[in-house]
Amino acid sequence: MTAASAELFDEVAYLFDGTAEGLFSAIFASYSNRQEPSEVVREADYQPRLLQQALFIPTSEEHAQRVAAGLKRRLGSYGQRAVLRATCSGQRNAPTIIYRFVRYAMDRAPQRKRLLDDLGTPEVKALHDLITSVGAECEKMRQFARFQHLKDERGEVWFARVNPRDSVVPLVMGHFVERFSVQPFILYDEAHGVAGIWDGRRQQLADVSEPDLTLPDQAASEVLMEEAWRTFYHSVSISSRYNPELRRQLMPKRFWKNLTEMQESAPQALRHG
Repeated sequence: MTAASAELFDEVAYLFDGTAEGLFSAIFASYSNRQEPSEVVREADYQPRLLQQALFIPTSEEHAQRVAAGLKRRLGSYGQRAVLRATCSGQRNAPTIIYRFVRYAMDRAPQRKRLLDDLGTPEVKALHDLITSVGAECEKMRQFARFQHLKDERGEVWFARVNPRDSVVPLVMGHFVERFSVQPFILYDEAHGVAGIWDGRRQQLADVSEPDLTLPDQAASEVLMEEAWRTFYHSVSISSRYNPELRRQLMPKRFWKNLTEMQESAPQALRHG
């Protein structure tokens, strides 16, 4: 790009591939290029603006590691983990919030480890709100994941399909590993194409698209167990205290399609085999 063509633009946006490594690579590029982009955005989320130049920053593991190491030196392990947690957010402006926090932390913040406590600073407050939102989505996953028992000649597995707003499967896998212990399970995030897999001994994450899913059939008892759960759910409800607005607040409607208790009962023939 020539100097003349650069004058056509008032600002620049950095685009990246959507991964934490890609975001950290974009942050590294802002230092290397001596630029302060007006926004840092996932390539899939970018909306062109008048007089804004868009630059795609390729992911570099080396550059990402250098940014991560710099955060650890500046903020300690706690601060580094907080920034990484924020990268799980699905909000469109999350990468820009993280970028601005990192630039503040590295360039202008006082030298102290507990920078995240300084909520009077806009860059810190914005990151804190992002982390709080991600934490709330983690709690919803722990509450609203419903596992089905699947079994065939290849073996058995417990499977849950979820659709979180943020990509929080990596953050909640430890909870479900502790809960299931030796039982193998798959926690599939259909919104982000990520599966958390536990085989009873070790866990891993995999990028999975819907057509790639090959799962066993339902175990023989699964239909009856689901019906028993629906029966219990409805039996403990109190019709005189029914409050649909409160239920939507505590159990957001976007989760309902994967909640056993919100599905219609199984056909009579299935309930009785």
